[in-house]
Amino acid sequence: MQYRTLGRTGVQVSTLVLGAMNFGKIGNTTQDEATAIVDAALDAGINLIDTADMYSDGQSEEMVGKAIAGRRDDIVLATKANMPMSDERNHRGSSRRWLVTALDNSLRRLGVDHVDLYQIHRWDPTTSDDETLSALTDLQRSGKIRYFGSSTFPAYRIVQAQWAARDNHLSRYVTEQPSYSILQRGIEAHVLPVTEQYGLGVLAWSPLASGWLSGAIREGRAVTTSRSTFMPQRFDTTVPANRARLEAVEQLATVADDAGLTMIQLALGFVTAHPAVTSAIIGPRTLDHLHSQLAAAHTVLTPDVLDAIDAIVTPGVDLAAHEKFDTPPSLLDPARRRR
Repeated sequence: MQYRTLGRTGVQVSTLVLGAMNFGKIGNTTQDEATAIVDAALDAGINLIDTADMYSDGQSEEMVGKAIAGRRDDIVLATKANMPMSDERNHRGSSRRWLVTALDNSLRRLGVDHVDLYQIHRWDPTTSDDETLSALTDLQRSGKIRYFGSSTFPAYRIVQAQWAARDNHLSRYVTEQPSYSILQRGIEAHVLPVTEQYGLGVLAWSPLASGWLSGAIREGRAVTTSRSTFMPQRFDTTVPANRARLEAVEQLATVADDAGLTMIQLALGFVTAHPAVTSAIIGPRTLDHLHSQLAAAHTVLTPDVLDAIDAIVTPGVDLAAHEKFDTPPSLLDPARRRR
């Protein structure tokens, strides 16, 4: 396993991160299976585990907590808050009122007294930066969190939050967790330059593009991945964007074969090759998935392979831009752009 410094924190983290989104009902994973995955990941040298309060309505945090019992100090533990946790309108968002409660709930489920990295799952346009940063700074000073970060923030919001922290003498976000893969390269044009400028660590999620880069999705083969069962529209190859992805995958498969790599190694090696990226988050649902992804731990792509990837998917381009989660509200709500 390779290790890198997480932004400017001085904390050393593995270049592959164990994401726990599939623990619980989302991935139909039992506690024994989750514990086996955590055991194998730690044995392989992974030292950062990432989860969130909303994954399987808290089940993921509970499973992670049980799996790491007795070895908490050897793990960099990260979780997230902000997404709805019930129908109650204030059980979500980035207000002080909710974050204080959400963190206590996460600590209880995880069975720990602090988390190393607490992340705001999405930008909340209804809450000011200074409100959120003030709450996070107080939680940090109380010892309940060591650092805090953002997830899937638009580039301009990352900058605004940095300025708000400076102007209000508050602690700042030290990490960003964006979606990034060979098929979704938009953040290369805006987010990654900003994270480099401000020295943020970057933990990239969905490096396998929801399974498109796992090797399981190929031309002429029925799509039977777990994700396709509950998000069929993202894998319908009659949709132009999906057709473009499939065509890119077929070309990428040739690049991987010529380089003597699996598709997974190519995909993960691509993400961790970017100088702004600290780690790639893998989200195995089974031990077999984990082992196939751990095979990329030492993958280093050569310049000719990276050039071949650039020739297939242009740098800075998303092949499925409509699936991005960082679109500004002004583009989603017509009322915000009408007189």
